[in-house]
Amino acid sequence: MKNIKWVNILLSVCSIGIFVVLWVVLAGQEGSMVPTPAATLEKFLQIMADPIANATLPAHIWASLQRVLIAFFFAVVLGVALGIGIGWSKSFNALFGPLFEMLRPIPPIAWIPVIILWFGIGELSKWVIVFIGSFVPIVLNTSAGIRAIDPLMISAGKVLGANRKQLLVDVAFPATIPAILAGIRTALSSGWMCVVAAEMIVARQGVGFLIVRGQESGDTALIVVCMLAIGVVSFLLSTILQKMEGVLCPWQFSETKL
Repeated sequence: MKNIKWVNILLSVCSIGIFVVLWVVLAGQEGSMVPTPAATLEKFLQIMADPIANATLPAHIWASLQRVLIAFFFAVVLGVALGIGIGWSKSFNALFGPLFEMLRPIPPIAWIPVIILWFGIGELSKWVIVFIGSFVPIVLNTSAGIRAIDPLMISAGKVLGANRKQLLVDVAFPATIPAILAGIRTALSSGWMCVVAAEMIVARQGVGFLIVRGQESGDTALIVVCMLAIGVVSFLLSTILQKMEGVLCPWQFSETKL
């Protein structure tokens, strides 16, 4: 198993190395608009020290992260509740399921003009946009997890005398945790995409704001730095959620898996 672990680490390093090589090749083409890794690193060090719009890169990342986490919290609470209701109760599904299915295919970005008209250009509008983007994956995964529960587990609970509330709390919900966490990880990525899109339209701070600033000034190195920052932060958050999943659902990460 240790050999497999080291092989996987080596494969990860190789994939990053291939990415860097391709980056260097593309940047070295005549007339290429892709900044070199060296130019990107120089821009990164510059905006770490010299503020843009009265904020350095960490401050812009924190501004975006705050918007994501605030909206994400409400998306998790309400999304899990709605997903459980849709998956567990036929009456609840009949009441709210059609409305959710009608609104679900609408891309979060399509809501941006309406949200700005309703809530203005302040922080609330950005929270709402991120909420919409994060809410849907959580509801879908939670409801699918509830419906996928082995009927034998429910039958066993009934045999032991559990009522409907006990079946939901003690049997169905624990069995649905892996699906909920998978939905949360997907929702987190979607939330990042939405906050960047919202900031690119109207914001004074944030990673999306920096991307627009780089576009307006023709600073491709700034754009690439922001794109990499989004990827790194998203990776770190996803890793944290994966560790949580390993603690809450250890059977999902059995050492026997290759």
